[in-house]
Amino acid sequence: MRSARRLGIGPGFTVTAVTCVDDHRRWSSPEVGDDYRLVLVRTGRFRRMTGDVASLVDPTMAYLGVPGEEERFAHPAGGDVCTSLSLSPALWRSLTGDGRGRIRPTVYVDARVELAHRALLTATRSGDPGFALTERLLRLLSAVLRQSPSPQPTDSTRPTATAAKARLVTAAREAIAAGHPAADGLIPLAELLGASPYQLSRSFTREMGVSLTHYRNRVRVGRALDRLEDGATSLAALAVELGFADQAHLTRTVRRHLGHTPTALRRLLTGSSAHER
Repeated sequence: MRSARRLGIGPGFTVTAVTCVDDHRRWSSPEVGDDYRLVLVRTGRFRRMTGDVASLVDPTMAYLGVPGEEERFAHPAGGDVCTSLSLSPALWRSLTGDGRGRIRPTVYVDARVELAHRALLTATRSGDPGFALTERLLRLLSAVLRQSPSPQPTDSTRPTATAAKARLVTAAREAIAAGHPAADGLIPLAELLGASPYQLSRSFTREMGVSLTHYRNRVRVGRALDRLEDGATSLAALAVELGFADQAHLTRTVRRHLGHTPTALRRLLTGSSAHER
């Protein structure tokens, strides 16, 4: 079951929150998109197939859709909440140069893009679609389209070995997203997936454009943003909850990914002036 709620509308775009409560591993019936859109995941994860290309979509991976594109979905991990940005053809062309071939269907969402996504959602409540919301939307779209490298999709034309590596990387991402105990280290994660640590590490970096260490930390930074946005005040407790060595380790990692300390981010996300403790 899928529901949609319009969050905002501006010149050439619409921002919609889409909630899906499906829980099925089988692919849905084909759907044909009728707009240019960017879809970012707020919570949860799902699979999307266009043609023979299947991809895992979660808070670290967005997808771009175009009119007339046939797509199918599967939800083996349960429901999800997404932000769908529908763009007019004119706005799409102004951003992409009218070159769909240069835009990959899936785009890696680093922590800075995720923060821009959250800022956009805040701007939908500003009551200023002509400027505040439009500005946030353009910043987000620009950041997404600049992301490089992004992962190479798997399809039937790729060599079997390469497709197998892509499946290995997807399985690693799913284990990290699910918080599997083996995802706490490279060696146990490789053992879980039936690969050598070197094979997993090398395949992941080639497929995603970032190392496994960077990716795992990016996921943890996203979870830190969730907790900060929910009003978490004790950074020491948050560090323990997310598996960091200590508060200093959490602060260093967040600053490296976002350029801000957790305290500064808490103020950005909640308006809080609480002190770090």
